[in-house]
Amino acid sequence: MQSVISPVTTSPATGLRQLLDRQKANHPALRQTTARQRQEKLKRLREWILDHRQDIRDAVYSDFRKPAAEVDTTEITPTTQEIKHAIKHLPGWMQPRRMATPLPLLGSRSEVHFEPKGVVLIIAPWNYPFHLVVSPLVSAVAAGCCAVVKPSEITPHTSALVRRMVGELFPEEEVAVAEGDSEVAKALLELPFDHIFFTGSPAIGKVVMKAAAEHLTSVTLELGGKSPAVVDETANVQDAAEKLSWGKFINGGQTCIAPDYVLVHAGKEASFLEAMRDTLDRFYPKTADEPYKDLARVVNGRHFLRVRGLIEDAVQKGARVAYGGHTDETQNLIAPTLLTGVNGGMEVMQEEIFGPVLPVLTYRTLAEAVALINSQPKPLALYAFGQDTDRINTLLGQTTSGGVCVNDTLVHIANPDLPFGGVNNSGIGKSHGHYGFLAFSNEKAVLYQNKRLNMLRQIYPPYSTKVQNMIDRLVKWFA
Repeated sequence: MQSVISPVTTSPATGLRQLLDRQKANHPALRQTTARQRQEKLKRLREWILDHRQDIRDAVYSDFRKPAAEVDTTEITPTTQEIKHAIKHLPGWMQPRRMATPLPLLGSRSEVHFEPKGVVLIIAPWNYPFHLVVSPLVSAVAAGCCAVVKPSEITPHTSALVRRMVGELFPEEEVAVAEGDSEVAKALLELPFDHIFFTGSPAIGKVVMKAAAEHLTSVTLELGGKSPAVVDETANVQDAAEKLSWGKFINGGQTCIAPDYVLVHAGKEASFLEAMRDTLDRFYPKTADEPYKDLARVVNGRHFLRVRGLIEDAVQKGARVAYGGHTDETQNLIAPTLLTGVNGGMEVMQEEIFGPVLPVLTYRTLAEAVALINSQPKPLALYAFGQDTDRINTLLGQTTSGGVCVNDTLVHIANPDLPFGGVNNSGIGKSHGHYGFLAFSNEKAVLYQNKRLNMLRQIYPPYSTKVQNMIDRLVKWFA
């Protein structure tokens, strides 16, 4: 177990409790910070990231050989854009929002005020070990919260870099990093935080939610699931193949919103598979000197064996490897793999794959595709490829998902004005941009009553006939 950045004395739990107490003592002053003060903190964070771009690349590469280009496009740029968006809009987000006044409250003024929830816990995953730590931290800082950040022990180089970054930018009583394994996470979850932001699997999300319930702590859960893609009979097959290849195999397939399986209209299956093979040959060439050099590796041996096991189980039960299938345990390499002949009895269709394996299924009617999607828990994302607006709208109207991309993959997450999050099994709550600010804020209802004009005085007790007549008129008026 690695050290915890807190005054540990007798045990991790004791040190974390002391850290929480220090942050709770500091928060009353922190909540009074102005938009300008919070903007300055975010500017320093952004500058640190840009100044240490190569350090971030090196750390993530050391953890699972993620190419520098992918670190730039999926770890660094989304994070700096999130920060820029927050800096620009924070003064407006912090302003009280004036609300309409109903007739019975004529003369009063109603507003919604935004106050920080307090001391929050951010538990981050390993698959995007930098971005998925810093993105919620940006929202927490913007909202005026203190934060304890728990990065993943599965990516130790990036976790150490996050610890270094936070230590150089924030005092511990404002933001601190707790490194360690599941015992540290368990100790953190036993503490009475004011909000928990967790990104990870549905199974661990249930553990987090159960722990939060002990303290009636609010949660944001960004989970995952089997996000489907539908390629209908009107789709541009080559375009779909390129976008699905990128969205599925970037980060080695270890993306919570990656297409988890593809439903292709039966009339397009052959051309789609051909286009996928051609695209994957271009994206990830099997050169003699460094095969699959632009493919991130599976993060560790345990996950390598799990993903390889999904392929083996599918093949044993009748699936066919239509492309790829090569594995190398010495470097946790699984080549981009396409599976056909897949059915619901195979493990690859019963759990989120989280690796470079893409099942390709066929359908004949849109109703058939909708029924298969709806037989699974509600996904974090859905991808629809086609040129017929009516078909696309039918698909969207008859399925539920956290987000949707039409004729593309992943990129809806890049719009900071869109909410990001799941539904039921794929998540609770939303994040990014203003939605992230709201996740860490208490939306407090405030009503200012006019001392001279208070219509409700007319229905105060005692309830005389006159008062009852007034109430009767009000009931009739507002019914």
